[in-house]
Amino acid sequence: MLIIYKECENTMADYMPFPGWFAFIVGACIGSFLNVCIYRIPENRSIVSPGSFCPNCQNSIPFYLNIPILSYIFLKGRCKFCQGSISIRYPLIEALTGIFAVLLALKFSLTPAAVYWFVFISVLITISFIDLDYQIIPDRISIPGIFIFSSSFYFLPEMTLFQSFAGILTGGGLLYAVAAFYYLLRKQEGMGGGDIKLLAMIGAATGIKGVLFTVFTGSLLGTFIGILTLLYTKNSDTKFRIPFGPFLSAGAILYIFLGDGLIQWYVGMISR
Repeated sequence: MLIIYKECENTMADYMPFPGWFAFIVGACIGSFLNVCIYRIPENRSIVSPGSFCPNCQNSIPFYLNIPILSYIFLKGRCKFCQGSISIRYPLIEALTGIFAVLLALKFSLTPAAVYWFVFISVLITISFIDLDYQIIPDRISIPGIFIFSSSFYFLPEMTLFQSFAGILTGGGLLYAVAAFYYLLRKQEGMGGGDIKLLAMIGAATGIKGVLFTVFTGSLLGTFIGILTLLYTKNSDTKFRIPFGPFLSAGAILYIFLGDGLIQWYVGMISR
């Protein structure tokens, strides 16, 4: 049965011209919705009503001017009504979400696992950009996310309910211990509660192995970017606060696509 499943999976993955474009279009449309969430959730606005509007002039954007990526290109990055500049980040998030949709379709074909991981990555994208903008991870995303993604055992053959529960405890407990230890040493907070809840959510989806991989790779990425930031600001009075959420999210996404391979490579390296 496993051989038959793998053969079917490979056949579907090879047939990607139309599904690939379809996945990108769906992903880009979801990315457009993520832009709404990123803009409105930190301000406690509804993500449903009103419809899309220009943040500069507040005019409603009709559907034919709200086509992901293409509208930005046709309008040359400006609002049709007030000619105000539109951030390039909007089409970039749409394109990024579309690319992840294609990559998931290639890796998992059209399976429940692909849908599950797409929802998970979409939430991580939303959290990451909110954290970059506001240095917060809203509880209204992370706390429901813990419960929602604890259903991983239903969508992912390799996960069990116990693994998901253990991932939640490990993810939340690990960062909580680090934060408590840092507070004892420095008498100040070094890590926000939002990061703790985010890693608990990641643990719900990936289990203990995913949590450890996420913390390791996220810390490496954060250290690298932190060093570059220090070099950039060496002769500047400006101080940057680098949020950890985007690096945890990046680590979790790397785990989805490359985790098992990288873990096997690392174990092989240290066992020589």
